[in-house]
Amino acid sequence: MKFRKLVFVSVLAIVLALSISAASDDRKDDVNDATIESSDYSSAQGRWLLQTKRTRRVTCKKFPGICDAKGSPGPQCCKKKCVNILTDRQNCGKCGKKCKYNEICCKGKCVNPSFNKKHCGGCNNRCGNGEYCVFGLCNYA
Repeated sequence: MKFRKLVFVSVLAIVLALSISAASDDRKDDVNDATIESSDYSSAQGRWLLQTKRTRRVTCKKFPGICDAKGSPGPQCCKKKCVNILTDRQNCGKCGKKCKYNEICCKGKCVNPSFNKKHCGGCNNRCGNGEYCVFGLCNYA
């Protein structure tokens, strides 16, 4: 009797572990947007992965109207992603224009918030008359 309970609990634990790992693999697949080819898999993963049907996300390259939808990150389409070119550091002012590591994108222009009087510490934070922006803080000289 104890042996049967032990086998039952063991089988139940294995089934639970497999279902959890399958669910996490499904979430990872939803993130991937690229086309999947057979060369993407190593032989250790097996053929059954190649036989599963992959769902693909709708991209703005094929359907540009989705960038205008409510909740979209922005109205422009850059590299199959909806972005706001006025605030996106990877597409500042136009698609593909990247800001440097110490810059942010304010109104479509890359600015350094550490020393810019018009964008001190962040976008549109102006320093007053006679103040200077030093390391993102407005200070009197």
